[in-house]
Amino acid sequence: METEKLVVGLDIGTTKICAIIGRKNEFGKLEVLGMGKAVSDGVIRGIVTNIDKTVNAIQKAVNEAADMAEVDIREVIVGIAGQHIRSSVHHGVIIRNTKDDEITIEDVRRLSNDMENIVVPPGNTIIHVMPQDYTVDYEDGIKDPVGMSGARLEADFHIITAQTTAINNINRCVKRAELQSQDLILEPLASSLSVLSDLDKEAGVCLVDIGGGTTDIAIFYDNIIRHTAVIPFGGNIITSDIKEGCMVMQNQAELLKTKFGRAISEDANPNEIVSIPGLRNRPPKEISIKNLAHVIEARMEEIIEMVQSEIVASGLYKKLAGGIVLTGGGSQLQGVGQLFEYMTGLDTRIGYPNEHLGKSKIEEVKSPMFATTVGLVLAGFKALDDREDFYRQRQVQAPNTRQDKKVEMPGKDIFGSIRRRLKDFITDDIGDEGNY
Repeated sequence: METEKLVVGLDIGTTKICAIIGRKNEFGKLEVLGMGKAVSDGVIRGIVTNIDKTVNAIQKAVNEAADMAEVDIREVIVGIAGQHIRSSVHHGVIIRNTKDDEITIEDVRRLSNDMENIVVPPGNTIIHVMPQDYTVDYEDGIKDPVGMSGARLEADFHIITAQTTAINNINRCVKRAELQSQDLILEPLASSLSVLSDLDKEAGVCLVDIGGGTTDIAIFYDNIIRHTAVIPFGGNIITSDIKEGCMVMQNQAELLKTKFGRAISEDANPNEIVSIPGLRNRPPKEISIKNLAHVIEARMEEIIEMVQSEIVASGLYKKLAGGIVLTGGGSQLQGVGQLFEYMTGLDTRIGYPNEHLGKSKIEEVKSPMFATTVGLVLAGFKALDDREDFYRQRQVQAPNTRQDKKVEMPGKDIFGSIRRRLKDFITDDIGDEGNY
């Protein structure tokens, strides 16, 4: 196992902090070796608010995963989310020296590197620069310009920024937990690696990750990321609504939501009642399942309306043949898929992180709750953009190709070859004379 590449994903969420360690098996599937999780008390809506509590939870989750896999964990790939995340589209241009030579991978990288230096609002830092469509000499709609001829190379870039203080606090927590952050990845992009297929991304799909503190959105079309957004509402605000609407404790509200909650009130039985233990010698409290569903439905409708507005703002509402894929803990709420379909008019399914998973002893990892963490592990083996994986392979193969070309041209160093043969001949003659 020491010679194999192991990757650890660390999801610092609002309700839980989860660590998963995995490796690729002989079939290219992800094999989960260990998983650990801890209650997250120091994070609110994706932002670290208490360093010490977050560090303790990270250590607990990572140690649990390390013990299960029987390895030491030093580096992790960390997910980031929160309402401070912003995305925008920028246009970049470079002029090449000559139009006769082919556009190389270095030209594409130079254009991407230029976009990392654009001016962003004060207090923000760029975390992802993702190319969309390229334009070569005013010919647009090109996915991959490498190998083409042209002097002017342009592209639209999807730029994702995050609050610098939020990034620093996450890195500080990871460092104090005696770990090193290998990479920082936007959580909906990580989730997309685990629950979406290439066919989904090609057809057009909207990924909706309903977490505890936020609902994350990532829209793909033509196999390229087109739009990302973070809505500052998630499962926790539904729990708070139940707590206030039904006048119960926080933990009781969470149990009511997960065990008896429904996203569509019409499906609830008006005669069904749940009895909640009373406080300090007080009689039990009776909660109507129908009223509970009304509370949940009202908040879910608000979240869905925000998701709908983001889809419309992306300009891809009528192009999403793949519809909506729901994942995250909030996707397990009964009837939530039907409510999304009814309000958005788009086909909706629940996304499970089984697409790239191999055999695993930990069945719990197949739940939508762990889609982000599984995606973070996959990000250690696979780039967020498929073109980046292709470029890496091309660059690895390029030196070998050049070496082969040198072998095919024996006349280039013919005099050196003659000198070597002459030297060997003289050496052999001297050696033979010494034997007489």
